[in-house]
Amino acid sequence: MVTRFLTLLLIVIVAVGFTSQAQNKYIGVKMCSMCHKADKSGNQFGVWQKTKHAEAYKTLTGAKAAEIAKGKGIKNAAEAQECLACHGAVDAKLAEKTFDVKDGVQCEVCHGPGSAYKNMAVMKDKAKAIAAGLHEFKDMAAVETFCKTCHNEKSPTHKAFKFEEMWGKIKHPVKKG
Repeated sequence: MVTRFLTLLLIVIVAVGFTSQAQNKYIGVKMCSMCHKADKSGNQFGVWQKTKHAEAYKTLTGAKAAEIAKGKGIKNAAEAQECLACHGAVDAKLAEKTFDVKDGVQCEVCHGPGSAYKNMAVMKDKAKAIAAGLHEFKDMAAVETFCKTCHNEKSPTHKAFKFEEMWGKIKHPVKKG
């Protein structure tokens, strides 16, 4: 009886753990920027603002996007899921009010929804942040593979993707100390 109870308790604890991580919410770049804009830590927000990722949604509202969309039978590129998938959209059910798709390809698109790891005490401990849902890439090959989920031949404006060159434009390491 005790063993059965402990087994059931363990199952409940594991299930709650998976459920809470699966329910992480996207909080948006404005929330991330509060802690990631200091020069002493690397100003990741400032780096991001200067990239085309920050402008990714806006490109869907321009004349070129309208022309491409029309050619593909799409009424509005800025509303089409096939376009938004690489221009900053996330699962709407997991987006907090602070997340705005108009902010483009923002932090959590690559780093995972931040609601559970946004707390300073969690973020200061890398292992805790990862356990709370922060996506960590194992190596640069994994980063490149992830980037190519959007930067590939399926894009109607695809050009040869030179990963190392592009990474040089967007890398944003966190400075220690």
